[in-house]
Amino acid sequence: MSSSAPDPAIPSGLTIRTLTAEDAPRWDAFVRATPAATFFHLSAWQGIIGDVFGHKTFFLYAERNSEIVAVLPLVEVKSLLFGHALTSSPFCVYGGIAAAADAGEAAIAALEAEAEVLASWLGAGHLEYRNLAQRHADWPRQEIYVTFRKEILPEVEANMLAIPRKQRAMVRKGIKNGLVSTVDPDIERFFAVYADNVLRHGTPALPKHFFTRLKSEFGDGCEVLTITDPAGEVLSSVLSFYFRNEVLPYYAGDYVKARDLAANDFKYWELMRRACERGFTLFDYGRSKVGSGPWHFKKNWGFEPQPLSYEYRLYTRRSVPQNNPLNPKYRLFIALWKRLPLRVANAIGPRIVRNLG
Repeated sequence: MSSSAPDPAIPSGLTIRTLTAEDAPRWDAFVRATPAATFFHLSAWQGIIGDVFGHKTFFLYAERNSEIVAVLPLVEVKSLLFGHALTSSPFCVYGGIAAAADAGEAAIAALEAEAEVLASWLGAGHLEYRNLAQRHADWPRQEIYVTFRKEILPEVEANMLAIPRKQRAMVRKGIKNGLVSTVDPDIERFFAVYADNVLRHGTPALPKHFFTRLKSEFGDGCEVLTITDPAGEVLSSVLSFYFRNEVLPYYAGDYVKARDLAANDFKYWELMRRACERGFTLFDYGRSKVGSGPWHFKKNWGFEPQPLSYEYRLYTRRSVPQNNPLNPKYRLFIALWKRLPLRVANAIGPRIVRNLG
């Protein structure tokens, strides 16, 4: 839909373009230099989501005087359960428009107008922006999600002491149990733990080649940390992203036996410790649903929830889609999925999960 042709509705000197392979270095340089942008605005997501899940992608950017001033990654998702959406972005907790501080409202408005035209052309039932902060106070919104972000202090011991006492005791329990953390060169051990974990929670696993692709595309910006007992038996694992000064534990899993050994507590402490030693200054614990188990776990670490503003432009839909356990259909699906053998779940899961992003 987007092109470089002049549009009378776009202010003079401003152009809306669609990302091409040749544009990717400029796009990523902008994202890395722009505080409003996140890891999930990087251009590699376009190829990953398009190739792995087969979704159509429309990565738009606003340009002024040959300089990118704002970006908007968009993905079309068609789901029998949750409808036809144009989203920024599925499989990502943050999205929406990322604009330079001096971009101006006109650039942002032009991108949003292009997104509306695109959504209409595609026949989407709704447009979704996964914003970190509110932009449209009058739009319907999803208010069940929060994120948890906290400073990593310069000294390792200071970070340990900043953990509330009860949670700190769990970390020390893991240390006392002789648990070991190892950075893995691939996703093999991680995927085995992750697939077992999500099945127990009643959700399909993302395809294995998705994680392989993440590791390949992001290189050192994507890391697997695996926790074992002193004998080398795997207990828990986490795949994290590194972006600017941040570490983002994003996908994780554990075996049932990890709980008694405090392997999960030890895992996140080791991730924080290692990030501190490498000079990273922000720990992003990621999105959780308010009141859920992960929400309580992260609060117990001394992190304060920050509301996320997921905003929706509804076209043919009458209400915000509920692709979460609040939806009775989703709860029924979870109950049924838990009963599947792991091999069966891993075989058919990728066909289902592509529409749950």
